[in-house]
Amino acid sequence: MIRSELVQLIAKDNPDLSIKDVERLVTIFFDAIIAQLASGGRVELRGFGTFTTRARSARVGRNPRTGDAVDVDAKRVPYFKPGKEMRARLNV
Repeated sequence: MIRSELVQLIAKDNPDLSIKDVERLVTIFFDAIIAQLASGGRVELRGFGTFTTRARSARVGRNPRTGDAVDVDAKRVPYFKPGKEMRARLNV
């Protein structure tokens, strides 16, 4: 499912909301998750899962085209851990 499909699904289930209102709602929701993760926090949605970040160390990588060594900076990457209810529904 892509973002526009999510917007269409929410709009279909809530006919009193316009498409623009639903788009704004989805944008605010995603921006809030991103802002929380960027500040080093975590986002827990009960029954769905938890979003956190994980640290990746600096390392020496390889350019796949040339094979040359390339320095890769340390970074934080998003991580998602599904909740117990989601795992149970996926493994029926």
